[in-house]
Amino acid sequence: MNRDEKKKVLLVMGMEQSPENIMKKLGILHHDQLLVLQSYGPEFSPFSDIMRDIILAVYREKVEEIFVAVPKEKRKTPRETLNQIYGNKELQEKIQTLDYLFKNSMPVYPKSSIREWLEGNEASDARRQTSAEVIRNHPLMPSNVKVTELKIENQSKLAVL
Repeated sequence: MNRDEKKKVLLVMGMEQSPENIMKKLGILHHDQLLVLQSYGPEFSPFSDIMRDIILAVYREKVEEIFVAVPKEKRKTPRETLNQIYGNKELQEKIQTLDYLFKNSMPVYPKSSIREWLEGNEASDARRQTSAEVIRNHPLMPSNVKVTELKIENQSKLAVL
């Protein structure tokens, strides 16, 4: 599937994914056609920093199509990383303060604790909008920009939804 060579495409993907493999699968031949925005984790909110970057890229670079690459299987933050954060004595008071805010400042913090926020990707994610829906439904997103979610099983398998 070869794309229009003048068309700009934005690929939003995780840090562990390879843009080259996805480019091949999508038929993107030239690197100047593609903008890549990588983040830790595919979920974000309508007014997060990554959403702002997406909107600015659409307007500045005249992006016509956005692909959001998400892993087919959701990954949690490794337990060792959480243990390292929670084991840091200097952070204990800050963690207690953040947990208080998470529990008492709904809906600003959609999780119930700092640990849950750091872990991410738990079962309740299914109730929330997908990242593609967040982008597609954002009030500042032009209606002519096509947004597609890509489920990536591994680096060789790609499903366009």
